[in-house]
Amino acid sequence: MKIKQYWTAEKLTERVFRSVAVCQKKILSKRMIFMGLWLMCISCGFAQQREVININKAWEFKKGEKDYDQSISFIDREWEDVDIPHSYNKEDMQLGKNFYTGDGFYRKKLHIKETWRGKRLFLRFEGVGSVASLYVNGRYMGSHKGSYSAFAFEITHSVDYGIDNSIEVKVNNEARPDVLPINHFLFPIYGGIYRPVSLIITDNINIAVTDHAASGIYITQQDVSRKKADITVKVKLENNREAAEKVVLQTVIRDADGKQVAKEENEVTVAPQGMTMAGQHLTVRTPHLWQGVYDPYLYSLTTSVKRGGKETDAVTQSLGIRKFELKGGEGMFLNGKKYPMHGVTRHQDRWQYGNALSPEQEKEDMELIRDMGATTIRLAHYQQSDNIYALADQMGFLIWAEIPFVNNYSGEEAANAKQQFTELIRQNFNHPSIYIWGMHNEVYAKNPDDYVAVLTRELNDIAKTNDPDRLTGAVSGYGDMDKPANLAGDVQGMNRYYGWYEGKIGDLEDWVSRLEEEYPAYKVVLAEYGADGNMDQGAEKLPENRNPVSGMFFPENYQTETHIQQWAIIEKHPYITASYLWNMFEFAVPMWNRGGVNARNLKGLITFDRKRKKDAFYWYKANWNPEPMIYLANRRDDKRTEARTRVQVFSNLGDIVLTVNGKKVHGREGVNTKHHVFDIELQKGNNSIEAYGNAGGKRLGDRMEWNLE
Repeated sequence: MKIKQYWTAEKLTERVFRSVAVCQKKILSKRMIFMGLWLMCISCGFAQQREVININKAWEFKKGEKDYDQSISFIDREWEDVDIPHSYNKEDMQLGKNFYTGDGFYRKKLHIKETWRGKRLFLRFEGVGSVASLYVNGRYMGSHKGSYSAFAFEITHSVDYGIDNSIEVKVNNEARPDVLPINHFLFPIYGGIYRPVSLIITDNINIAVTDHAASGIYITQQDVSRKKADITVKVKLENNREAAEKVVLQTVIRDADGKQVAKEENEVTVAPQGMTMAGQHLTVRTPHLWQGVYDPYLYSLTTSVKRGGKETDAVTQSLGIRKFELKGGEGMFLNGKKYPMHGVTRHQDRWQYGNALSPEQEKEDMELIRDMGATTIRLAHYQQSDNIYALADQMGFLIWAEIPFVNNYSGEEAANAKQQFTELIRQNFNHPSIYIWGMHNEVYAKNPDDYVAVLTRELNDIAKTNDPDRLTGAVSGYGDMDKPANLAGDVQGMNRYYGWYEGKIGDLEDWVSRLEEEYPAYKVVLAEYGADGNMDQGAEKLPENRNPVSGMFFPENYQTETHIQQWAIIEKHPYITASYLWNMFEFAVPMWNRGGVNARNLKGLITFDRKRKKDAFYWYKANWNPEPMIYLANRRDDKRTEARTRVQVFSNLGDIVLTVNGKKVHGREGVNTKHHVFDIELQKGNNSIEAYGNAGGKRLGDRMEWNLE
């Protein structure tokens, strides 16, 4: 029998046993020949491509106890069947301060095929909150600290082949001083295996899997124009065989239709010691550029290892060919064109799900952001899922990606901050959507030699060493440029909550005007702004006296007015190179009790369950999304006590007509051309208010009712 080298081990097994069955009446020596050939094929590691197997189903879970022994140990009671993603305190952390933090235990039986013998096996966890310890067949494999980044362990030598193996994970989500974030104050650290888990099987000469759980290939772009783009791929190769071996390394770039547009192939000797670094250089002629939300065109790039003429390992990544430049005082330029940086921030949790979200829920979030017309997202305040970054690539959002070095510091988190920052960069290096790495948010130093300032400079060095082509930034909660922890990165972010935590809504104008004059060439981002708004609290007039720290009355119309006035200021000042409203979605803050909803930050423009959109959502949609729309604001403030009042319409149409009880009312332009204001007089009882305009010959309208008591 002639055995072809490109057969996989599994196919060879099937072929040999089929032949044995046919020849079972022949002499024993014939059977031994077939079995010998099969074993030889397995031991030689004949061609088999990488397998990535989802193992999210059929886990068991048990919540720990506060005094539970810190060693891995399981009690065979109170186990429940769960699937991943899973969070074990998704409900109590969303209701108040009395939430569980501590151990959770997961276990699973994982069948390891005999045909995988001679391969390399890895477990990759995309996110476990917050400290995870992995055991395979009772053997301790290692731990990972940090809820938001992926990690991978090789298990090749710790499994038994042909039978079920025991996978056990001990999880702990207690806040601790050596792991970011060090507290639950700004957002909850949910516990659990809340992102997917994969079993990865590779050839024994492979592209690295355990390089901080990154892809093992790093794509950079140089001299990008509409004429050409030079693409460089750095590849990390490992050899688990006994001797050095020559392989062929190949990289192919294909367009969105699958057509090959560039290819590079060369021979590489992979040493059995350490890691072999290899590089390939390709040129794409007349590239179709990735132009953000306007044209998020993606190529694919596949780097593969070939042995004996057949592919044995491969990694494919999306490739968006682009160049960006953030110019101080002017804004973002994407592929040489001015690009509007209309930004939102996103927390990943959701009502009754915690942070254990499905891909469909994540896609819904991104589609809601796109529907509002945003062009850029600050993913706050931590690394988010692989799927979120992939969706950003596909939809064209420019991304600010950051680590959870937020709110406070202990002096013990430096090593973990560096670890999480390295993981963030390496795991997400190839995403074209990411333009900046965020180092910290609202942590401070007393002088430039202090702990936070020094650590921030060290983080900046990590970013520039790993990825010199992207920007770095850090964020201050103060509006002054000369704070000791500032200016360690390329971009200075500032969070400004005028009218909420300080001053008046309109004070944003004085702040930006002062910076324009004093620091004209600096790259400045308004990293957060906004106000809380409870959709179930109304106010006919804007409240004047508020106490946002402990107040219980956060009427929605105050949030709406904040965004109306402050967006009008932002759009007049290109000095603000990007702005990010806080927040796209309401989210849990278990230590808070404000605004009439316990454990909730109400600054989101969409409710925690994603079911209701606040007025401010439609304000930004009118300003950012060119799709024709018209919206009557303050519709929930329908119980009125004053006859003479004001109606606001948000619309990107031209002439707007407003009628009150069938009679037309003359209006005026508000803070900008998307803001239409009408002074009206209500009659006692029910009043019908309608607004309409023309969009390409089609009438669009909106209607609401107010009742004058």
